[in-house]
Amino acid sequence: MVDIALDPNMYYRSMSTVDTLRKAAELGFEHVELSPNADFHLWHHRPAADDAFVAELLQASKDTGVRVRTLNPVFNWASPIEEDRQAQVRNWRRLLELADQLDVREITSEFSGDRNQARRSQEQWFRSIEELTDDFERYGIRLNMEAHPYDFVELHDEALRLVRAVNKDWIGYEFCCPHAFHLSDGAGDVERMIRSAHEAGKLREVHMADVFNHRANDGNRYIINPPGADVTVHQHNEIGNGEVDWETVFATLRDISFDGVISVCVFGWHERADEINRRMLERITQGLGL
Repeated sequence: MVDIALDPNMYYRSMSTVDTLRKAAELGFEHVELSPNADFHLWHHRPAADDAFVAELLQASKDTGVRVRTLNPVFNWASPIEEDRQAQVRNWRRLLELADQLDVREITSEFSGDRNQARRSQEQWFRSIEELTDDFERYGIRLNMEAHPYDFVELHDEALRLVRAVNKDWIGYEFCCPHAFHLSDGAGDVERMIRSAHEAGKLREVHMADVFNHRANDGNRYIINPPGADVTVHQHNEIGNGEVDWETVFATLRDISFDGVISVCVFGWHERADEINRRMLERITQGLGL
């Protein structure tokens, strides 16, 4: 059974993390995926949540019927700087404690290294995985990895190889639709990427939002000044406001009988967040034939 979860990113500036569960219920969602936020786990920082926060979140879940299905932390655990990597491993250990208290058994995250030191970052990521293996296995928590624009691994095939190289059942893969053109260097061949992750037995989550192809029309979909600056731009738009082949995405997920997590992760449209997230839920439900 597919679980459709709301990433409440567009609500974090206007309400507490606890209240985003109430908002999710109002919008018709039964699950949330909690992405980085100051109340709980901010990018690269030690999680701020304490016992009182956990109790409030559990009570909100009980009151609303909305489950915290997944967490989506970002920690620099592949940092080439060893002291930083060690600190991020400690952050991971604290997050796993909190996930266990919340009965969250699945976490999605990024490789989070330095694109300009890719080989060193890859070595550091494997080192962090080795150090955290006992923690993940003790808590019985699964980890789903995603390649991300400007990370040391941006391409789907390379990311999937790294996941498989760990050779642990608890490590899977998350396919991110708004990264589809970065994952494929502009090809946008979503069926091939989704099927390859599924056939490897690793596809456990799909992030859903739309995006334009940054490689199309001589690469000027996004304009960066000065040209060649060491940055990467991408978007998380509502389905239909981009160029992802959604008919193929949904047809492929139906064909493989996908039964993992679908995360609704539209960002940057706060003034229309409610209407967008309602439409996203309806479009995904229809697209998957639920």
